[in-house]
Amino acid sequence: MVVQFVMRITILVLLTYELAEAAAAPIAKPDCNSSCGNLEIPYPFGIGPDCYMDKLFEVVCNGTGSSAKAFLTSIEKEVLQINISYPTPTVQVQMPIIYSDGCRRSGSGAALDISGSPFNFSFDDNTFISVGCDNFATITGLGPVVFGCKSHCNKSQIVEGTRCSGFNCCQSSYFPINQQEFHVEFRSINESKVRDEKACKYAFLVDQNWLESNKPDPSSVQYWETIPVVLEWAISMRTNVSLNMFKSLKKRRDVWCSFSDEAKDFSSFTCECNNGYDGNPYLPRGCQDINECESESESVGCPDHLECENTEGGFNCNERKSPLKLAIIVICPSLGLLFLLFIIWWLYKVIKKRNKIKLKQKFFKRNGGLLLQQQISSNENNVQKAKIFNSKELENATDRFNENRILGKGGQGTVFKGMLIDGRIVAIKKCNTVDEGNLEQFVNEIIILSQINHRNVVKLLGCCLETEVPLLVYEFIPNGTLFQYLHEENEDFPLLTWDMRLRIAREIAGALSYLHSAASLPIYHRDIKSSNILLDEKYRAKVADFGTSRSVTIDQTHVTTLIYGTFGYLDPEYFQTSQFTEKSDVYSFGVVLIELLTGEKPVSSTRSQEGRNLSTYFVHSLKENRLFDILDTQVSKVCNKDEVIAIANLAKRCVHLNGNKRPTMMEIMMELEGVQKVSLAQPNFEELEYVRNEEMGPRNDVSISASSCLESGSASSSNVLPLLSI
Repeated sequence: MVVQFVMRITILVLLTYELAEAAAAPIAKPDCNSSCGNLEIPYPFGIGPDCYMDKLFEVVCNGTGSSAKAFLTSIEKEVLQINISYPTPTVQVQMPIIYSDGCRRSGSGAALDISGSPFNFSFDDNTFISVGCDNFATITGLGPVVFGCKSHCNKSQIVEGTRCSGFNCCQSSYFPINQQEFHVEFRSINESKVRDEKACKYAFLVDQNWLESNKPDPSSVQYWETIPVVLEWAISMRTNVSLNMFKSLKKRRDVWCSFSDEAKDFSSFTCECNNGYDGNPYLPRGCQDINECESESESVGCPDHLECENTEGGFNCNERKSPLKLAIIVICPSLGLLFLLFIIWWLYKVIKKRNKIKLKQKFFKRNGGLLLQQQISSNENNVQKAKIFNSKELENATDRFNENRILGKGGQGTVFKGMLIDGRIVAIKKCNTVDEGNLEQFVNEIIILSQINHRNVVKLLGCCLETEVPLLVYEFIPNGTLFQYLHEENEDFPLLTWDMRLRIAREIAGALSYLHSAASLPIYHRDIKSSNILLDEKYRAKVADFGTSRSVTIDQTHVTTLIYGTFGYLDPEYFQTSQFTEKSDVYSFGVVLIELLTGEKPVSSTRSQEGRNLSTYFVHSLKENRLFDILDTQVSKVCNKDEVIAIANLAKRCVHLNGNKRPTMMEIMMELEGVQKVSLAQPNFEELEYVRNEEMGPRNDVSISASSCLESGSASSSNVLPLLSI
């Protein structure tokens, strides 16, 4: 099947080439008219500027369509036919009739003159005819040699239309060659007799072929104005254009040129296409190869037992090939071509795969993969905790990072929802940038975060480092962010009850307390806010987005050169001193606690100028004893006032301007647990939670912000390790 296809394509290409060659045999220059009416105009003749060789070969076309007439401007005569055949190219033109003085006709009509042109009257193709009674017509101006003919009188035969038999009409095929002027003298045959000097006599040259084909009646010559005459032409070498043309033509193997027979001084030439070629020799590529094998002429071709093979300018007669040999000749190259194409395709795939592997290795090394492998191998307990995924696995999990799988986009990167081969639903973070200067910190933080195992912290499952930017794999949290439940009025985000808010606050505090004190190394989140608190299918809080967090060692100072965080949550003390401590996270948690109480955004232009910052607005409201005026309606309706007052005082302590007077996250967690334990009236939360889950089900369309990437804008500090910073 493939072989047949290749053969068909090959035949089609060859046929197309042959058709193109056949169609590429012009007679005129490109972009020039090649005809006028029914007359073809071959080069060196041409219609219009740059279409003829020089002015002597210019043709003017008058009229349109098939009735258009062509005129040679050099002799001002209508041209009927142009022939470029070698050795004597000719043109057929309309020439006027010559008549004696006794004829009552306008004009002189005494001579034909085409001097100054490249044309001569043809000796071989024309006949001289004279019509009249008692007429001796001679061509004058030729020296002692006389050319002409005689005609006698016979009235009866004139009436009967005798055709140039010597009565009333005579003809001669002999007259001088290479002539451009034609003068005729009319005399009486017997000058001793008295004749009517006013008798009308005619003489003209006429194309012999036209004469034999049309057989005109000479007695009707009085009604003729012009008659077809054949002129010979050649190209003069007295101009630079024609001389350069001759030199160029002599170099071509498909053209033969020679000097004109009439030009004894070698001043003019004519050309023809060589044997095996046909066309217009005066044009570049005007001579086309003749396929002698298709010719019907008996003079060319091969005997029946031989096979004709066309060649450039000729042909060869070869022994006929058997069908088997022909099949081998056709199939073997085709199979060879197919094999070559297969080898090229295979090499392309191999090289492409090798380059892809090298590129993955380059990215893996640049993104700290070798360092991560060393860290994992140095502690076997970490092998299962920080998995290194390959790019193919994550591409399949996200359907090649399909846009329909996007959960959200942020300054750190884009988060995609994916499903691993074991069926786990995960969130895959594709970082925007990579900073090669912080590779060691980046790898260390992957190890540290992968070891965090707390139910209220989003779990880092692993990473992929063989892509252009790192890919981080987290557990998937389906039910959106705390910010959406507090500040967006949407049926997809139901209102949170006081008990749910109190539980969420305790879970956040427990997660931060774990990060600050219970983890192998203290970890400061640095960007605690409601949009970084995710809720799972049971509305349990999950602390996410460690993109700006830092792991520290004991007794380290935490001075940074860049400020990280979100306005409204940012610790004023950290903003002024650039020194981040665990109490900075406490301040941000206090703002989230105030959000849970009031339902207000941390920064709002709808509040007064002094109260645009939520923490400031909250503290002022407490001082003015307006706590219950600013509470969220979901809190004020069903809450225990003692619980609210206790939580409000805790929030106030968390946002104290002096960090030393703020409680630790451990103290906050214990205080929140105490508030829950002393609560006297709590609804059956398990039942309420079951009802909500039945109505809503887990959400799969909320973007997850849990992500960490390596970014060039991270803070520079010798004593602070950047934890997966964007």
